[in-house]
Amino acid sequence: MGCSSGCSPTMPRGEAPRLSATFPPPLKALALSRPFASIRPRMSAATFLKEFCRNWQTVGAIAPSSPALAERMMEATGVWQAKRVLELGPGTGAFTDAISDSMPHGADYLGIELNPTFVQQLTPRFPKMRFECAGAQEFDFSQVLPPGEKFDTIISGLPWTAFPRALQEAILNNVLPHLAPGGCFATFAYFGFHQLPSGRRFRSLLHELTHGVETSRVVWRNLPPAFVYIARKP
Repeated sequence: MGCSSGCSPTMPRGEAPRLSATFPPPLKALALSRPFASIRPRMSAATFLKEFCRNWQTVGAIAPSSPALAERMMEATGVWQAKRVLELGPGTGAFTDAISDSMPHGADYLGIELNPTFVQQLTPRFPKMRFECAGAQEFDFSQVLPPGEKFDTIISGLPWTAFPRALQEAILNNVLPHLAPGGCFATFAYFGFHQLPSGRRFRSLLHELTHGVETSRVVWRNLPPAFVYIARKP
């Protein structure tokens, strides 16, 4: 990925082991062979910054996630094997672009985005993907999932450290029941910010609700540097 020689973030003693830096060669080769650089027009940095100034608590970053972080996310989740993908907070489409290029043919995608400006710009960029303008804590997933079906992979770009505990819990409690057994939930945290009380709280909560949490190496080619949390449904 973007930082193949990067370092792991310093985590408190007693936390779950980090994700191995060595991924299965066939999967890594497949991931890196997929063209993440898309011809789709990208949202301008000015638009992103404007929305951050308007809604900093929900946007949660001053810059979109980098292609390097998107690659790390795709590698960690194995999106190319998923039949049904949910993205929380696609924002400007940094992860959406990589998901679109990585999903197998015929896979279903749903993006839940609270910011209407982002949804309006994402929809024409990704005409074959479905976006809903809603809060992840209140969206009724049973309306879009076929009976008995669940998501294989959930990728989140939400700013968890900016959320109070009640919102963190509400989102996870509404989303995780729709993740298939053995399915992957992945999100990212900014290096250093994960040590804030809200960051520690989120990791602990995710650990309680899943089969444990692993972390990737730091992606230094991101602003700010970040790493990926990976959790699996029991």
